Amino acid sequence: MARIAVIGAGMGAMAAAARLAVAGHRVTVYERAQTYGGSLGQYAEEGFAFDTGPGLLHLPAVYRDLFVKTGKEPLERCVQLTQVDPASRHLFADGTSVSLPNASRAGTVAALDTALGGGAGATWGAFLDRARDAWDRSRRPLLEEPLRPDWQVLGRDPYPAEERRRLLRPARRAGTVAEIGAWELADPRLAALLDGYALAYGLDPSHAPAGAALLPYMEETFGTWYVSGGMRALARAVYERCLARKVEFVFGAEVARVVEKDGRAAGVELADGTVAEAAHVVLGARPWPGLVPGQELWADGDVTVRADGAGAGRFVVMLSLRGGRPADAVHRTVVHPADGAAEREAVFGGRIAAHPTVTVLRPDDPSTRPDAEHEAVTLVATVAPHGPVDWTDEGLRARFAETLTEAAGTAVPGLRERVLRTRVRTPAETAADTGAEGGAVPPPALGGAGGAFLHPANRTRLPGLLLAGGWSHPGGGLAHAGMSGALVAGTVVEGDGFRGSQ
Repeated sequence: MARIAVIGAGMGAMAAAARLAVAGHRVTVYERAQTYGGSLGQYAEEGFAFDTGPGLLHLPAVYRDLFVKTGKEPLERCVQLTQVDPASRHLFADGTSVSLPNASRAGTVAALDTALGGGAGATWGAFLDRARDAWDRSRRPLLEEPLRPDWQVLGRDPYPAEERRRLLRPARRAGTVAEIGAWELADPRLAALLDGYALAYGLDPSHAPAGAALLPYMEETFGTWYVSGGMRALARAVYERCLARKVEFVFGAEVARVVEKDGRAAGVELADGTVAEAAHVVLGARPWPGLVPGQELWADGDVTVRADGAGAGRFVVMLSLRGGRPADAVHRTVVHPADGAAEREAVFGGRIAAHPTVTVLRPDDPSTRPDAEHEAVTLVATVAPHGPVDWTDEGLRARFAETLTEAAGTAVPGLRERVLRTRVRTPAETAADTGAEGGAVPPPALGGAGGAFLHPANRTRLPGLLLAGGWSHPGGGLAHAGMSGALVAGTVVEGDGFRGSQ
């Protein structure tokens, strides 16, 4: 039995803590905030409740596995999971719309054919066939195994792009999400649909490798789920599982550095000077300068934390509405702008998009509203991080919230007249609450682009120090964070012989 210190109480860190505790280790979690869950926060006011982080769950099998491996009580006894059907409705700038069923390939193809015509369903279905190949090639090395030492082989894009022949010029294949949309999907509405999946993960479709096609495949194949009580209920269930396995939590405890002794991690030093010894340290946050004084966590040739600063963040508008939720309301609607390229250039150029993609979430959940005569609606847009944009500017926040509310009016008729109260959460709040630089949300690891979209391995060059959560392999996203916890625990328990889940 070893003493293990975990830095941070995000989902990846807690997943690692629970698994390590079950393996017989004494685990203590040190969290700078006063609560658990990392990005899975919740804002509540006068009977209304809103998720401030992810609002839906994909790949619930990751958390089912966590609960099976850490106790007799399965996930569904701890939280109520409901499949969202339709999984999403999409409103396009030309006035057309389509509702996509949950985890039904045939249903999706039929819905696209009916709504968009012109063989749109068959085109999207053929794309999903290629995306399935990318998933099959990527699943184990990108999600279920530790990052391999010869990670450079993952720099080859797993997506089997169609060859595009050009008059008097060499044939080319789509190398990015945007090129798949332009060259293989052709219909700008299908291209917008694909772009929306990338944007939702904080990825720039113009630069994200074609291998990102596995993201819509993952969602459309394994389904979209809602956790009753909001995603915060999932964080609470994981936290309670940790407590049941005797994991100790110390909140309001900011870790200043990792203690090194005899060439390996030997504990953590808190900001108040307190030192807690440990045989292993798990970092569930993005590494910062001075984390291990005098030590390099990565050698030349390793995947390292990018030095180019923060990526994209999330702007969230929480609307308390008068009037009940209609019975035919759709849980998730995505409102696509007319000019997706202009949005991408703004967001990933450090500016505010005039017409952003807006996701409207309307959960049919009594716990999110004071009574049946009211409704809680959340609007979400991917935005530039805090820094390039000053998200503390009250006027700017109010104007952008109005932009999202206006766009959402096409999804929620009479929305503006129903608003009782508007609350806003920006990357500035995310940065303050989680410590993430600029309030950025880490994207998932992807194959292709020479490995530029991979994340640092869970094992660092300092023996005894491991990384969990979205800033390490296999990257960001709720399911990915849970996978990182499994990889870290397996590495500690099985040592050098660990090769991933079977």
